Formats: sequence, structure tokens, C-alpha cells
Amino acid sequence: MRKESDLLGELDVPEKAYYGVQTQRAINNFNISTHKLSQFPLFVKSLGVVKLGAAQANHELGLLPTEIFNFIAIASQELIDGKHTEEFPIDMMQGGAGTSVNMAANEVIANIALEKMGKSRGAYKYCSPNDHVNQSQSTNDAYPTALKLTLFEQNKILIDALEKLYFAFDKKAEEFRMVIKMGRTQLQDAVPMTLGQEFEAFAYMLKKEVKNLQEVSFRLLEVNMGATAIGTGLNAPKDYAELCIEKIAQITGEPVTLAENLVEATSDTSVFVEYSSALKKLALKLSKISNDLRLLSSGPRTGLYEINLPPMQPGSSIMPGKVNPVIPEVVNQICFKVMGNDLTVAIASEAGQLQLNVMEPVIALSIMESIKYLTNGMLTLREKCVDGITANAEHLEKEVRNSIGIVTALNPYIGYKASTFIAKKALETGRSVYELVLEENLLTKEQLDDYLNPANMTASR
Repeated sequence: MRKESDLLGELDVPEKAYYGVQTQRAINNFNISTHKLSQFPLFVKSLGVVKLGAAQANHELGLLPTEIFNFIAIASQELIDGKHTEEFPIDMMQGGAGTSVNMAANEVIANIALEKMGKSRGAYKYCSPNDHVNQSQSTNDAYPTALKLTLFEQNKILIDALEKLYFAFDKKAEEFRMVIKMGRTQLQDAVPMTLGQEFEAFAYMLKKEVKNLQEVSFRLLEVNMGATAIGTGLNAPKDYAELCIEKIAQITGEPVTLAENLVEATSDTSVFVEYSSALKKLALKLSKISNDLRLLSSGPRTGLYEINLPPMQPGSSIMPGKVNPVIPEVVNQICFKVMGNDLTVAIASEAGQLQLNVMEPVIALSIMESIKYLTNGMLTLREKCVDGITANAEHLEKEVRNSIGIVTALNPYIGYKASTFIAKKALETGRSVYELVLEENLLTKEQLDDYLNPANMTASR
């Protein structure tokens, strides 16, 4: 162990650790969740980006000596390259508005720099976590900036999984293009359609969310670096904010911009609400699709039995032969979790008081958890369910021909009143619409064959 000190006094820190005293206090204080910062390597990378951009700006403005800057730059780049993530064992759920996260980055970078200087870890007079690594910054601008960069990168991974899923539904739509079935409204027989049209709708529902997520994610790139504590820029030199943003944009290759009003940007977290809402919207659609897949595959003898989902595991400890739709079921549960996380984000955003929202850690954890769950859920749904779905085509066509709902197609030819009479009589007698229309001499056989041709009932005529 080595001893380090801070405002509260001395504390033992593991000798081999790159983190320091404030990180150790966070480890001691926040044993709350199972989610550690080290489990989110993109967040660690984004902290490296923020610290490197700030160091470059400070050096260019003549505030950070070249020798110290060079080593801070090397250490920050190592975080960007994915190294040292294990040096961030602090709980994501924490008090302090993210100070523990920011100081962990400052301490790790400082001690890596010290090691490369040939100095001992903790010898902060040569490279200080606060005076050098955190120069011209505060947790209140560094933490949310790193978080926004993280979410922007995670969103790319999410969209990749989303695109693969809607492509899978598109492929099934083409495969089922000629499979006729009954559409339903309010769980009652409606009018014919194709199974391909149903799956095409699933694909299109998801495809629309790609554009929505992309648009919202770019609003995450408006950040408040240079705001320091409350947005006034105290302790940051003139031109620092603009220069730091320029450096971060160069490092990331993304169009990072400076918020127009730094006081507003430091206290307002509504962009996180907006992005979380986009995740919730996607979750709602995924849950609806999962519900439909479970309904369509219900049976096999006493349900709809329109499609077959790939059998993934035995479904019961007591009922032999039972196979459950476990993949759509787990996606439903993922979606419920995302909806709950969205509520957490909304409440946490509302809880911001005066010039700072100290609830950003739970916002960060909730959104990153939602992204991870949705990404894994969509990959699982595609690989273990959608790709293997098959249609019970003969059963579907039989159901269409036996349905009373097809009488709707005769409305333009025999009128609503006659169609209602035929539907009622078919329901009472169990006879088919086809034979009753012929019996009542409402149409000829040739006309009826044309009007009730399933293929002709799935599009405008």
C-alpha cells in the first residue's frame, strides 16, 4: 500500500494501482450496484478524449508546461486505446455528480504520466491530478462531456444491431410475400393480407427508428467544456472553451460543438431525456413485435398457429412436449426494463436544482444499461428467432377461405346490407361465405371467384 492524502486526510491506496486517494474513497463509499465504470470501456475511452483535448488546449494556451503535457497526452491516449480500464473499479451509482469518475480519470492519467517520467505513483508535485490533468476543468463539464461522447459511440453499436434486425424482418417479408392470411383488428378477423405484408410492417417500424436515433444522437455532441463549475468559465482562460472543443472534435472525428449558453448547458440535462425517450420508443416497438410473434406462434393445436418460432429449449418441468416462445419473452422483459430506465432518467433530470444536476450518474447508468440491453436483445431476437421463423402456409390459406371476414371484399359489389346478412347467416350456420352468396344468387361463380381470390384481396383494386 501507499499513503495518499486529500481534504479528509490520509488513506491507504494499493501500491500498484494507478488510481489514487479520491478513487479509493469512492470504492469505499459506493458499494451500491454491480455496475463498475471498468465495465464500460467506451466511457473510459471518452474520459481519455476529454482529458487529452483539455491538455492540448491548455498547452497551446501556454498554461501546461511541455514536459508535463507530453506525458499527460501519452497517458490519455492509452485510455483512448482501451488500456487501463481495470483501473476504474468504482460504482457507476454514486453521489457527487460524477466527481468520483472525473477524479478517477485525473488520478489514473497522472500516475501513468508519473510512471513514464520515472517518478513514483502518488508523487503529484511533478504531475498533479487536479492542477495539471484537471486544469481549466470541473467535473461539471468534463463528466457530462465524456458521457455524451460515450452515448454517441454506443448509439452506433445499437444502430448496427437494429439495422441487422430490420434486414432480417425484410428478408422474411420477401420469403412470405405470397403467403395469404387473415389480418385482425381488436383480435377479431378483419380482412386478408399476406404474411409478407405483416413482416414488412415489422421491418419498416424498426427502420424508422434508425433515423430517429441518429438524429437525436447528434444532439449529444453539443457539450459544455469550458463551463467549469456552473457555466461561468471560472478558472478557464479566454478562448479555452472553443479551443478545447476544437481539439475534442479533432480527436473524435465527430462534429462536437460548444453549447451556446454554458450556464444552461451545465444545469439542463434534457438531451438525455430526449435520447432516453428515443430508446423507449424503440423498446415499445420491439415489445409490440414480440407480442405479435408470440400470438402468431400460439398453439400449436389450440392457438393461431400461423408461424413457427425456432424451438430453443423445453418449455415446462411438468408438461411434456411444450416449447415456449422464450426469445420474444425475454425481449419483452428487456423492453419493460428500458421503459423503467426512461422514467428514472426523466425523474433524475427533473431533480436538477439551480446551477447543476447532481443526478447525472443515475442518468448515465440508466441510459447505458438501456443501450446494452436493447443491443443484446435485438441481436438475440434476430439470431435465435427471426432468422428461423417458418410459415404454416396451408393452415393460413384454409383459415382465410373459411373466414367470415372475407365478406368485406364483397361490399362494393353486393352492398353493406347484403354483406351483413351473409356474414350473420354464415356465423349462425357455420357455412361458408362463398356458398351462401351463390345460394342467394347475389353473384355468379365467376364473379365470386374473382372477388374472393385471396391474392386480389391483399391490395387496392
